[in-house]
Amino acid sequence: MKLINIWLLLLVVLLCGKKHLGDRLGKKAFGKASCPSCSHLTLKVEFSSTVVEYADPIVPCNETRWSQKWQSSRPLRRASLSLGSGFWHATGRHSSRRLLRAIPRQVAQTLQADVLWQMGYTGANVRVAVFDTGLSEKHPHFKNVKERTNWTNERTLDDGLGHGTFVAGVIASMRECQGFAPDAELHIFRVFTNNQVSYTSWFLDAFNYAILKKIDVLNLSIGGPDFMDHPFVDKVWELTANNVIMVSAIGNDGPLYGTLNNPADQMDVIGVGGIDFEDNIARFSSRGMTTWELPGGYGRVKPDIVTYGAGVRGSGVKGGCRALSGTSVASPVVAGAVTLLVSTVQKRELVNPASVKQALIASARRLPGVNMFEQGHGKLDLLRAYQILSSYKPQASLSPSYIDLTECPYMWPYCSQPIYYGGMPTIVNVTILNGMGVTGRIVDKPEWRPYLPQNGDNIEVAFSYSSVLWPWSGYLAISISVTKKAASWEGIAQGHIMITVASPAETEAKNGAEHTSTVKLPIKVKIIPTPPRSKRVLWDQYHNLRYPPGYFPRDNLRMKNDPLDWNGDHVHTNFRDMYQHLRSMGYFVEVLGAPFTCFDATQYGTLLMVDSEEEYFPEEIAKLRRDVDNGLSLVIFSDWYNTSVMRKVKFYDENTRQWWMPDTGGANIPALNELLSVWNMGFSDGLYEGEFALANHDMYYASGCSIAKFPEDGVVITQTFKDQGLEVLKQETAVVENVPILGLYQIPTEGGGRIVLYGDSNCLDDSHRQKDCFWLLDALLQYTSYGVTPPSLSHSGNRQRPPSGAGLAPPERMEGNHLHRYSKVLEAHLGDPKPRPLPACPHLSWAKPQPLNETAPSNLWKHQKLLSIDLDKVVLPNFRSNRPQVRPLSPGESGAWDIPGGIMPGRYNQEVGQTIPVFAFLGAMVALAFFVVQISKAKSRPKRRRPRAKRPQLAQQPHPPRTPSV
Repeated sequence: MKLINIWLLLLVVLLCGKKHLGDRLGKKAFGKASCPSCSHLTLKVEFSSTVVEYADPIVPCNETRWSQKWQSSRPLRRASLSLGSGFWHATGRHSSRRLLRAIPRQVAQTLQADVLWQMGYTGANVRVAVFDTGLSEKHPHFKNVKERTNWTNERTLDDGLGHGTFVAGVIASMRECQGFAPDAELHIFRVFTNNQVSYTSWFLDAFNYAILKKIDVLNLSIGGPDFMDHPFVDKVWELTANNVIMVSAIGNDGPLYGTLNNPADQMDVIGVGGIDFEDNIARFSSRGMTTWELPGGYGRVKPDIVTYGAGVRGSGVKGGCRALSGTSVASPVVAGAVTLLVSTVQKRELVNPASVKQALIASARRLPGVNMFEQGHGKLDLLRAYQILSSYKPQASLSPSYIDLTECPYMWPYCSQPIYYGGMPTIVNVTILNGMGVTGRIVDKPEWRPYLPQNGDNIEVAFSYSSVLWPWSGYLAISISVTKKAASWEGIAQGHIMITVASPAETEAKNGAEHTSTVKLPIKVKIIPTPPRSKRVLWDQYHNLRYPPGYFPRDNLRMKNDPLDWNGDHVHTNFRDMYQHLRSMGYFVEVLGAPFTCFDATQYGTLLMVDSEEEYFPEEIAKLRRDVDNGLSLVIFSDWYNTSVMRKVKFYDENTRQWWMPDTGGANIPALNELLSVWNMGFSDGLYEGEFALANHDMYYASGCSIAKFPEDGVVITQTFKDQGLEVLKQETAVVENVPILGLYQIPTEGGGRIVLYGDSNCLDDSHRQKDCFWLLDALLQYTSYGVTPPSLSHSGNRQRPPSGAGLAPPERMEGNHLHRYSKVLEAHLGDPKPRPLPACPHLSWAKPQPLNETAPSNLWKHQKLLSIDLDKVVLPNFRSNRPQVRPLSPGESGAWDIPGGIMPGRYNQEVGQTIPVFAFLGAMVALAFFVVQISKAKSRPKRRRPRAKRPQLAQQPHPPRTPSV
């Protein structure tokens, strides 16, 4: 009986403990926070996002509650890349009845870090640096903080915002919300003030110190669009050249394309994008391509890899846990994983920025239905990366590892349009990763080997590549074109490129010996007969300018929080939706990255010029006039230009202590007017805004200009708008009627082309588009390609007599502008800038083919194995790991999971969630046995005559109340 009572007591303790744990699991984990206190690390820049602790209910703390003036701090510096509660609304997963939210119990265990922990790897002897907002001295989550340094102008080492603490916790927290590498040596670099300010000079000093301290892994959960901040970019190269593995967030400017942040867009840096716990690309995660290479080339694949960045839990500023979203959350997930991986490598000399990136991208799990500019090489797979590093041999590899222009959607946009004879060459920019050494070179030249049975001789390729691979990387640009003999042929053509990379041997004893590695790059393309001229549209990329390096303002002046035009203005970046629409309508879109003198106008029906900021060479103007007279049509979507407004939208750059003023408006109207003057056409410097209806379509005119003059026999459509220029300059409101916004004109000469002018490009631009005008573009292309004037426009009630321009002064270039600093056309001169000499057209030197009379592989995408690596040879132990599941949350549930303090790797994996039900079952059996014994004893006792009311009520003994489990 005494033993049974002991078991009963144990049962009560277990049930009470279960209730206590259930309370901890079920309690509200999201601390109450008001909006002023939860807006962390915005850095006074528009490219940042808000870092908040989630409140219950969710409060949209990252809503803009202030009106920013144009005379503001320079919105160009790098900022934190975390998101607040607004993410849950942005994902589209919120409903009034059920909130679907991933429960990331422990992100380290979700990625199976516990397997490596139980193998004895916990990040020991790896120096990891966190460049962020600092860390308090006695934070309970960290046991191995080697050094804290402050590089700001504030006299504190502590984290006043919580962002740096969170990032450090994801990497190396030892308790509660556990990090990946709790035994790693943490080096905390405070580079942001509590006022959310940082300067490039602070980073440069801190970077130098990181090199001195021989940091192994460096996390940068920051970013900005300025890839031409040369001191910063050069210092990042120096860091990686000194064997620092840099991991950086790719940015929170998604789902727009062309929004990569620096330094994550650099070849030598591991750029990290974000996904949720259902393996969907997070809406906020920035998309590729890189825009460094525009206009003449094509961007590289970024991000490199994606991982969990939505609702991840990490350390709070004073302890406890909090949940954040953003690519600045995904970045420390990868940085922590890298730190853990580095600690597993016995031959530490094999670890370098290239070899680690090779292991990560070769082991990544590709996400279905997602293209390479969204997911890079796929989702982080920690254990497969461990297997690769365990048997790694220094070598070169390529990113992407193959080119398949038929594979959709992964190879978008390449797979979205087949190639044909006479088209602009398709350019694929491949990154070379050199794991053999910090410097290297390409031996001889890349070799082109077409497969004859697979019609490889129907394509030709040309190469451009880095003369020196440094640091750890370089580029290989491949131009692909169709041979003349395949002008009427349709089919699939295949071949491969062979490239040999050499690196100097590390030891001097080898007397100049080199390591070499040969890599194969398979190529597969679809060829079709050359389309008719009327279906071919040429996009003018050459005359589009963007930030960096100059201040080129947004086309919509309402977008004060994002004033810079920095997405590249390419059909595969912020004009992606327009490109997709044109392809769906059967048009073939090609990109011109050279002056107008470099294309054959007889091949194209329409030249499409949208949001042009560049000047024009005199030779370009003369050639375009001849081309239009001979049948080429021209469609121009312009934008605002007003020198008074340009002066008004200046801002102060705190980094350089200078005022920045735009060098053009939304478009370069004076240059466009010079181009159009021969046809008696031109735009005004009026600035208009408003909603209107055209041909039964709702439209929005966002900071557009008007047509100042147009030929009398043309068609002109007018609308009534607000004078936005007056509003910006004087804060007054005025309505202007009969504003000419659209003009259509047929060149009167025989065989002449057609010209269309429209005063606003915002309806085509994905950046801040409110209402698209793709239907209008369709109608205009029908007009320019086939001469069919849309009846809805020619018979519109808004058709007016074309303006003659009489009495209107044409817009002038702003005096003292610095456009010549960034222009490909102008050069500095005493007095006014003058045109440069017309550059020569790009000339491609086609590689001599080395045909192969053998069959090409049918499937180019096998798992991206590195040379001499077999994952099956690296066997992982069969540990039972406690990896939490992901499921939807019901209303009132919490995603929190508080772990008892002091639990270290190895001890933590005690299957607490699995042992509690077992003990509960055993306890229930003991209780049942106890009741059976009590009943049998009661029956065996002699009966006594007592009042029934005075009998003991055994059933009234207290029991622990049931609590719902989470």
